[in-house]
Amino acid sequence: MADTYDVIIIGGGPGGYNCAIRCGQLGLKVACIETHTKLGGTCLNVGCIPSKALLHATELYETAEKDFEAMGMSATVKVDVPAMIASKDKVVEGLTAGIEYLFKKNKVDHIRGFGKIVGKGKVEVEGKTYGTKNIVIATGSEVASLPFIKIDEKKVVSSTGALELKSVPKSMVVIGGGVIGLELGSVWRRLGAEVTVIEYLDQIFPGMDTEIRKTSARIFKKQGMKFELGRKVTAVDGSGKTVKIESEAAKGGKEKSFEADVVLVAIGRKPFTDNVGLDTVGIKTTDRGFIPVDNFKAAEGVYAVGDVIEGPMLAHLAEEEGVAVAEIIAGQSGHVSYGIIPGVVYTFPEVASVGKTEDELKDAGIPYKVGKFPLTANSRARCNHETDGLAKILAHAETDEILGGHIIAPGAGDMIHEICLAMEFKASSEDVARTCHAHPTLSEAVRQAAMDVEGWAMQF
Repeated sequence: MADTYDVIIIGGGPGGYNCAIRCGQLGLKVACIETHTKLGGTCLNVGCIPSKALLHATELYETAEKDFEAMGMSATVKVDVPAMIASKDKVVEGLTAGIEYLFKKNKVDHIRGFGKIVGKGKVEVEGKTYGTKNIVIATGSEVASLPFIKIDEKKVVSSTGALELKSVPKSMVVIGGGVIGLELGSVWRRLGAEVTVIEYLDQIFPGMDTEIRKTSARIFKKQGMKFELGRKVTAVDGSGKTVKIESEAAKGGKEKSFEADVVLVAIGRKPFTDNVGLDTVGIKTTDRGFIPVDNFKAAEGVYAVGDVIEGPMLAHLAEEEGVAVAEIIAGQSGHVSYGIIPGVVYTFPEVASVGKTEDELKDAGIPYKVGKFPLTANSRARCNHETDGLAKILAHAETDEILGGHIIAPGAGDMIHEICLAMEFKASSEDVARTCHAHPTLSEAVRQAAMDVEGWAMQF
């Protein structure tokens, strides 16, 4: 074969394109295959980036509409949904072009088409076969649904359709109380939709610290979002002018019907491994469709990263894994600190977590201490009229090593990284407590929470 590489990566999302760039930096001859016209995968095209663009725009709109008066201002604002969508698309366009530039800069060949493994060291794209020493599967994930739900991306939408609505629906039902459902539900609630979230479990944000889950739900209810928790959706009918939803209590019985202009199906995502040719190299997926790996290795000369392997489906985790695999292939010791992967929900306020929750520490029998600080006592939050939230730090009761951190605050997604870095260096809560923080900042809440672990928080 004339076209041979050191590495061929199937998939141009965060895991794939970062793996490709790192391979190029390390002097490997690399190609990245992407079936869609634009690089960036779900995250950049129909996920993280476009949703954040809309979240930011609608946050500004709601601030002007509801909060200006309390700060001595007044303004008349109106919503132009098509213009808002166009602004979002422009952001996406610029970032996808940026990846193309980075590929050229780092000598990465971009191959357009659907990549399929056709044997050891062989990948086929649109009828042409390429040879390679190493294959990296980074095909990401796709929207998960329920067998009785027909998604038409008009009235019954996935996260993709929720980013392209032409107007503000009067009512929206969100099926799923996880990150995607709450973020996109927030977008349309701010613009005027009556939003009801139906969640099978008895709390939103599965897997998060219980106190954070309950506090977040309380804040979102105050903002006007409605919740139907512990409820199972049994039918969705989008054939009429509106969408009809049938449900029952998760534990059985107690049926309840809902009606909405738009239903957002946000029950999660599933790995995309169909027709990738896994069988040609002896790979069998798990019952849930994930590729089993040992230090990212799925078969001889074949690696997998991102949403196709077990673990949180997070773009930044896929990036870390892509870089680690590139370094492993280059003979270095690629590594990912799985215990220090932050998770962020970009609602308002943001919700961010890293490390262990109280529930996990209790279940593991690990002795711990808790430090907390409410935003109501933070000077900057008071100045900004944004006092909903708290910072929380969990530390080992004997060694004081920080084991987890959880924040609800504007900008929590940026604030959490102080705790991530502290954990990476195995810092104690006292290390953070005795580190001078600028005043007045929201980050002082993190310091005060660290002080509170030993009972000496000074601001409340």
